[in-house]
Amino acid sequence: MDTLSAILAGFAVALEPAHILYCVVGVVVGTVVGVLPGLGPAATIALLLPVTYRLEPVSAVIMLAGIYYGSQYGGSTTSILVRIPGESSSMVTCYDGYEMTRRGRAGAALGMAAIASFVAGTASVIGLMLVAPLLGRFALAFGPWEYASLMVLGLTLVAYLGGASLLRALAMAVVGLLLATVGQDPVAGVERFTFGAQTLLDGIDLVPVFMGLFGIAEVLETMERPPDQQRLATPGDLLPTRQDFRDSLAPVARGTVLGFFLGVLPGGGATVASIASYVTEKRFARNRDRLGQGAIEGVAGPEAANNAAATGSFVPLLTLGIPANVVMAMMLAALTLHGIRPGPLLISERPDLFWGTITSMYLGNVLLLILNLPLVGLFIQILRVPYPILAPAIVLFCLIGAYSVTGQVAEVLTMVCFGIGGYLLRKLGFEAAPLVLALILGRPLEEALRQALALSQGSFLPFLTRPISLVLLLATAAALTTPLARAALARPPR
Repeated sequence: MDTLSAILAGFAVALEPAHILYCVVGVVVGTVVGVLPGLGPAATIALLLPVTYRLEPVSAVIMLAGIYYGSQYGGSTTSILVRIPGESSSMVTCYDGYEMTRRGRAGAALGMAAIASFVAGTASVIGLMLVAPLLGRFALAFGPWEYASLMVLGLTLVAYLGGASLLRALAMAVVGLLLATVGQDPVAGVERFTFGAQTLLDGIDLVPVFMGLFGIAEVLETMERPPDQQRLATPGDLLPTRQDFRDSLAPVARGTVLGFFLGVLPGGGATVASIASYVTEKRFARNRDRLGQGAIEGVAGPEAANNAAATGSFVPLLTLGIPANVVMAMMLAALTLHGIRPGPLLISERPDLFWGTITSMYLGNVLLLILNLPLVGLFIQILRVPYPILAPAIVLFCLIGAYSVTGQVAEVLTMVCFGIGGYLLRKLGFEAAPLVLALILGRPLEEALRQALALSQGSFLPFLTRPISLVLLLATAAALTTPLARAALARPPR
């Protein structure tokens, strides 16, 4: 069966009424999961695994896939409206998305997020069809040395997320790495920095950190302003303008390509992809100085990247049976539950599942666009609520999101502590993003580094002798030295 015939057969599977229904259920649930911090696609899929046991394998995988890439759409909504990332992959959308909201352009930001997500998701599905086997073999070349080098490269992105001061950004990254060591040692299982608290055995959860550093800190900072400065600008256009589309064309294209390839690599993922896209725009966008001040490029690029990465992460799962992230591990569990082992033989043994799942993503992206664009007008009505009323609602929203993680009050206390700490950091001129990025990457970096050193008997030489690892480390060096060189050149001569 050639590729074209396989794709047509896949559409025949995806367009069956039952599969359309489960696709609709998946993308709707995914959108809700993205909007409501605290749930997350991994936890949602884990909760629904017993339900999928009674479904046909194709229906189950189509629904679970819709939850994953649908959550990437919904995650931008709260990031743009109230500066609370619905998903970790929407963290950088807070910068320009929320600034656009403050300037009365929330509708344009929400509309561009939906359109960029649709374009990137659709283009990535095409890439998934055409180059999945080739990219799967490339992902197989990644060992612990390459994973560690990729994580180190990701950490260097803090140089571009910490505002004007590289030193402050690196200091925040160090704090994030220290916080990532809290919990059980990933290799030896020894408790570290838990102080006897059972709630810290699994480490510090990201959701309370997000709620505190972005949500609570934003409320505290806004409430200290005079009443006439608390009100957000009156929403203007509901959809992006022609100029917005022209400014977003290149960022969406760059974010799609970058996100897809980072999604393929185990350890990459949607979060790293969205941050990498934002950093790329800071280097190559025509209006680099506007980024962080309400630029549409700062919304379009990252939102395209995280959706492309969500699709790209299916490549190693379906072609090699290797989960690229936690969500894909849940997908692997769902397939195993139905007696299906993904890998090189999946295409020939279960072409209905392989091609049906891929083609259903076309349908899912169309459904998500139809679902999200009409909701823009509804979402921006939230901004008409006076801030003294909106602020308690945001705090309540954060409390529910933090408590829903484990159902323990300790998560709420964690959120409050990070909220107060985030407020103080803002007053001192420190950005929260480097800390969060380091907290996200700290545990995977430690695991990969210790595995690599165990395999090489403590030698760092394989990091330099393995080509992919060497290239990633050279890119890391370039990413660190570029801001320093730029600062040195900008310094006036004595």
